[in-house]
Amino acid sequence: MSSSTFKVLSLIIFTFTIVQITKAGDPDILTDFIGPINGPVDPNFFTFTGFRVLVGQNNPPPAFKALKATMAEFPALNGQSVSYAVLQFPAGSINPPHTHPRSAELLFVAQGALQVGFVDTANKLFTQNLQTGDMFIFPKGLVHFQHNADAKNPALAISAFGSANAGTVLLPNTLFNTSIDDNVLALAFKTDVATIQNLKKGFSS
Repeated sequence: MSSSTFKVLSLIIFTFTIVQITKAGDPDILTDFIGPINGPVDPNFFTFTGFRVLVGQNNPPPAFKALKATMAEFPALNGQSVSYAVLQFPAGSINPPHTHPRSAELLFVAQGALQVGFVDTANKLFTQNLQTGDMFIFPKGLVHFQHNADAKNPALAISAFGSANAGTVLLPNTLFNTSIDDNVLALAFKTDVATIQNLKKGFSS
């Protein structure tokens, strides 16, 4: 089976097997679905084609990339408590520590291998090395990461969320690419302002 065919089959199988699991925290709606404010409701409204770019793709992106199907990209998901992301990992790349404030994340490794982990509220780290075909759950709101430690081969994973808009808070970017006062960060990280400013320079370029 070619890698492209496996990716497509993985998406289909993943959709049918976890859709019930991902029903979660979005408010219930009192209609069958939430249609567009303007424009017709037809089969096109319920169809998302944004993942077609993966079919036949032979070369991974130069850096980690997440292709999303949330209510922002796929408005028909509004009120349906489900969304997806396809995570593309070039060799040696990382999805940095982050959180999803409105949903857990159920990750399926469709190609390659990933080192993953999350930290709970007791500050305990749970890590695992995943192979193709493995799944891993990241509990709602907890800091987690994914890393393709393979220096030669790419990896691809599919993530399902129990919200049409799970949200993503990237910790490095949130801390060092916003206007949080340098003194606050220096105190929080038990370091000096100069170190904080050097860290910020890496996110300003």
